[in-house]
Amino acid sequence: MSKGTPSMGKRSKGKSHIICRRCGRHSFSISRGRCSHCGYSASSKLRNYGWAKGR
Repeated sequence: MSKGTPSMGKRSKGKSHIICRRCGRHSFSISRGRCSHCGYSASSKLRNYGWAKGR
């Protein structure tokens, strides 16, 4: 197997994220076990950052 572009297509066989039960978005990481959008299972508070807020 080569290291370049052909081998990158073999990376996407399975699912990396599923639907989160708290926020309903397709952001719950199976391997990490937490939601990247709301922070479910890593924190009881909703995930939010000051740099992400609109002006």
